[in-house]
Amino acid sequence: MILVVENTIPAARDVAVRVAERTLAQRGADYADEVRRLLDAALQVVRQHGTTSRPRVADIVAAAGLSNDTFYRHFPSKDALVAALLEDGTDRLVSYLTHQMSKEPTREGQVRRWVEGVLSQANEDLAATTLAVLWNGGSVGANCRHNASAPVAALLHEPFEALGNPAPALDAGLVAHAMLGKLSEHLWLSTAPGRAEIEHLVEFCLAVATRSSVHPANRRPR
Repeated sequence: MILVVENTIPAARDVAVRVAERTLAQRGADYADEVRRLLDAALQVVRQHGTTSRPRVADIVAAAGLSNDTFYRHFPSKDALVAALLEDGTDRLVSYLTHQMSKEPTREGQVRRWVEGVLSQANEDLAATTLAVLWNGGSVGANCRHNASAPVAALLHEPFEALGNPAPALDAGLVAHAMLGKLSEHLWLSTAPGRAEIEHLVEFCLAVATRSSVHPANRRPR
């Protein structure tokens, strides 16, 4: 009897681990669903409030059909949720830009699609929501805004390098800041870029992408 009990101890422990892992996996799935509901509800409420007032946590949890306890299980504050909303918006934009760029076989075409995709966020059907999220995001600090531009800029690294740019990461970052700045300007002015402006900005980005000047630190003294 003792031998049988001793032989079953490792198996019992294995079952315990497996049951615990299933429980954690299910809990993780449940938590992910809660967070998604909070993010979707926050986007809806932010869109409704626009730039006239900032929504309360109570507004967001009511729209999500969740409780305050659920909200604070995932976010220590409303600013933390807004930061996550900005990150979620960035992920959506990156996914959209990636899809648009994948349609082009040439590097020049990919840069063009990137510019057009970024500026498309100023179109009427997207502008109000984008502006409302950015307006609410003004309270969470510059770090979130930097984190938003970095993955957008990263999409240009490969095209810039293939086009012979000597500093693709640096120049892509500068271009991303410029385009997102132009987008922000249009959002705040409630305007959208026309075709002539888009073409000008595409030419600007391609000129940066194809520049071949050597960095001053690497130049030979005359």
